[in-house]
Amino acid sequence: MPWADRRHTDFAAAFAAPLLDPERPTPHGVNGPGAKAARSRYGVYRNNVTISLIDALSDTFPAVERIVGRDFFREMARLFVRAHPPTSPLLFEYGHALADFIDRFEPAATMPWLGDVARIERAWLDAYHAPDAEPLRPEALGAIGPESLGSAVFQPHPALHILRSSHPAVTIFSANRRQEPVGRISERAGEDALITRPHLEVFVRILPPGGAAFLMALRSGQPLADAAAHAFDAEPQFDLAANIAGMLEAGAFASVAINPPSHSEESLR
Repeated sequence: MPWADRRHTDFAAAFAAPLLDPERPTPHGVNGPGAKAARSRYGVYRNNVTISLIDALSDTFPAVERIVGRDFFREMARLFVRAHPPTSPLLFEYGHALADFIDRFEPAATMPWLGDVARIERAWLDAYHAPDAEPLRPEALGAIGPESLGSAVFQPHPALHILRSSHPAVTIFSANRRQEPVGRISERAGEDALITRPHLEVFVRILPPGGAAFLMALRSGQPLADAAAHAFDAEPQFDLAANIAGMLEAGAFASVAINPPSHSEESLR
């Protein structure tokens, strides 16, 4: 690396390092007009950077903010920003670690479901920004003969996300993404979430019993017969036909093929 480029890189690193840590001094070499006011000017810039990241988190996690309130959320977000600086220039990618941070955040300990709500919100945004792909059509699956159906393997849609929770996280998420007042949520059972975006709109659905185990097995590349067996092990009342219909309606997968393939088999859409 040329000396001038190395010097520029070193200065940029020194300038950026204290931005999210108010305890660190103003970087050496930062000066205001007439070599004055460097500290106050850098402090204003540092504050603006922090606020922009907090605002980005607020945009990504509106249900979490509504649940805990604006002041609580922004203080929690401020602590998160200091502990987890961004690694991408794209603000919509920021905040993947917030759910785990919430799980460890002592003031949120009375809301053990809050981290899972944050995970659903993060997955919602990831699905929104996922690459486009045509969802698998029912007729493509219907074209596979019954003798080969158990060997079918599925390619996940780029927007597919499956989240499991021991709390009613989907119900809480859905109630707090709307503007209407939220009543008391009496349901205490866990809920598994299916997040998809088959076309332009993101959908969040509650999976039926065994559905998460089934779809996660399919997503990992297991053939249909093995995924169904896995789901029945997890939930003896698992309804295979209903879950296949549900995953097709949701647009959870983009293509299907037969495994192991023969010379004549092709990926079906």
